[in-house]
Amino acid sequence: MPLRVYSKQGALIGEFGEERRSFVRIHEVPELMKQAILAAEDERFYQHSGVDYLGVMRAALGNVVSGHAKSGASTITMQVAKNFFLSSEKTFTRKFNEALLAFKIEHTLSKDQILELYFNQIYLGQRAYGFAAAAQAYYGKSLKELSVAEMAMLAGLPKAPSAYNPIVNPERARLRQLYVLRRMHELNFISAAQLEAARSQPAQATPQGSEISLPAQYVAEMVRQAMYARYQDRAYTDGFKVYTTIDSQHQRWAFDALRAGLVDYDRRLGYRGPESFVDLATLPSGEERDEALEDTLAEIRDSGDMQPAIVLSAKPDEVRAFVRGGKVAVVKGQGLSFARRALSPKLTPAQQIRPGAVVRIRANPKGYWEIVQMPEVEGAFVSLDARTGAIQALVGGFDFNRRSFNHVTQAWRQPGSSFKPFIYSAGLERGFTPATMVNDAPLVIDAQSLGGQRWEPKNDDGKFYGMMTVRRALVLSKNLVSVRILMSIGTDYAQQYIQRFGFGAKQHPAYLTMALGAGMVTPLQMAEGYAVFANGGYRVRAYFVDRIEDQRGKVLAQTAPAVAGQNAPQAIDPRNAFIMTSMMRDVVRYGTANRAMSLGRMDLAGKTGTTNENRDAWFSGFNPNLVAITWVGYDQPKSLGRYGYGGTVALPIWINYMANALKGQPEVELPAPAGVVVRPGAGLRGGDEYFYEEFQRTNPELRLDNSGSVPGARRPDAGEEEAPSGEPSGGGGNEAPPQDAVENVKELLF
Repeated sequence: MPLRVYSKQGALIGEFGEERRSFVRIHEVPELMKQAILAAEDERFYQHSGVDYLGVMRAALGNVVSGHAKSGASTITMQVAKNFFLSSEKTFTRKFNEALLAFKIEHTLSKDQILELYFNQIYLGQRAYGFAAAAQAYYGKSLKELSVAEMAMLAGLPKAPSAYNPIVNPERARLRQLYVLRRMHELNFISAAQLEAARSQPAQATPQGSEISLPAQYVAEMVRQAMYARYQDRAYTDGFKVYTTIDSQHQRWAFDALRAGLVDYDRRLGYRGPESFVDLATLPSGEERDEALEDTLAEIRDSGDMQPAIVLSAKPDEVRAFVRGGKVAVVKGQGLSFARRALSPKLTPAQQIRPGAVVRIRANPKGYWEIVQMPEVEGAFVSLDARTGAIQALVGGFDFNRRSFNHVTQAWRQPGSSFKPFIYSAGLERGFTPATMVNDAPLVIDAQSLGGQRWEPKNDDGKFYGMMTVRRALVLSKNLVSVRILMSIGTDYAQQYIQRFGFGAKQHPAYLTMALGAGMVTPLQMAEGYAVFANGGYRVRAYFVDRIEDQRGKVLAQTAPAVAGQNAPQAIDPRNAFIMTSMMRDVVRYGTANRAMSLGRMDLAGKTGTTNENRDAWFSGFNPNLVAITWVGYDQPKSLGRYGYGGTVALPIWINYMANALKGQPEVELPAPAGVVVRPGAGLRGGDEYFYEEFQRTNPELRLDNSGSVPGARRPDAGEEEAPSGEPSGGGGNEAPPQDAVENVKELLF
């Protein structure tokens, strides 16, 4: 019995085992079922010695007449040889080896033994191997309960399981079924009355049993690996049932949001051209051509709603393409807008949409077909319960079937500015306050401080704004302020401090570049780190398995998570978590993440992040109950271009998910913890400001006026509090700083 993986609501998200199979002895198979298979696949099975020479001659003659390779004349024995020992490549060498193996098999085994192997080994779609498993998969019946019509339907499947699947392609399956019935009658396996009765029986094949209904392959694979580590090979045979923490709705929202965001970004870069090409001239004509096209498409997986299609004709105003099931999709009008440039004859043949091109199409909700493409860019999304660490949704990439690499748990990437809150948090513990004035002015760091390389950090826009509060610096993501904070508290202290959030010292060397997120993290690490801010300062561990049951439903193991406020360890001062959350709420309200205000909530907090040359784009955000992290980038790191900022490519994905996840949920207002002093009106834009009871002075070395500013410091011009168009990453321009900020103000580390 296979390993089955479920969401916490009981939706099947994965099944692992020895394949869906039900072995039966050949003498247990109904005679009509055997006859249906022989009629469809090899009527002379009991007469030939492995290779049917009469069949080969008929096939050769048919191929000569048609001018194409219509038939390969494979016997059942040859199919057994191919299925057990050979590949499916269509070459003379493989066919020759297949014939030699067929002779060997016929010499070693009896006909019934060969038929038994074939009967139980052949793949028949719906993850079913063998006819007994197929009877259950398509009809929910045993072999003995099948009607003649149902037997003929199953017997027609080996030729092309995807093309003749009665669930996916009922029309083509019906034609194949009628052919098998006619052959059974011609071979005197059934009477005329049985033929007519079978023809009149409606096809009612439907998926039977549990079917995977939730796009959570990355989670299912995580469970498979964990179960194999625990139970070894028993994991695949003992019928374990694993219930995860994944919420079915949250998973669907996350899956759709990530894919939509990556597709939207990719569309801005333009259409790249067809995925590959098929030489239509080499294909047979008529129904055989459709079968050849079906075989080609069977080797290409769907990706969500993106279906592969083979172009049959292409004009500037219309493209006709073959899709699975023998249907022809007509793409025109708006459906061509994205890929219209590829219809130009001026392009190279490899770039053109022309007959034989393999493209992706999907049904637009407005009722027309459109050409789309699989994005090259990758992404990751994970959300978890801030109090327990239970993962609510996890999407490790655009398409698991394309790339099973799990970017949530396996991708080590630079976090950029989304790492700044952890440095600011360390600063609060060393006496900084949100109102502390720090100089946003140029810096040159000598080589010794960085371990051998001179560094001149800059803001993304190349500008410097002089003295500003720590709160405002985080809101506008000013790099020079972050570096000065880290210089003040010390890199060794910061390296030790960030380990409270779950980050490793090895991945974050004690250099000043740590202030700009030059270390390495995974999205899951970032989710755990931000959960500390969200839940009031407690360290919770992300987990995805709720419980493991045996095949009878007995609970074998269950996760007992550490819960914030109960048994979870206190990672940082609750006052620190509260103040940092307050500052990151202003990032959403007034700063680089202000697009999130479209959700109409005041309890959202977070931080954008973009690395040098826009190679990684992040948004890490939360409310007191739910943390969600989004990352976008290329597997082989390269620039995301002018669209690739955290606030422009990652944040929209987060917003899309949160719009659903928080819909109908009341806003959560956090009371200030004991030991926090509140100064009304002293914060950004007249908001409240918060201080540790013991750290109420902002800049001890400077005399502050009543506004919290520094006499002689340059005041920001009107409108400068708005977020800059880009996200600071340390790779900005080199514009000269304001002179009054450099000359008239004592330059401080804080």
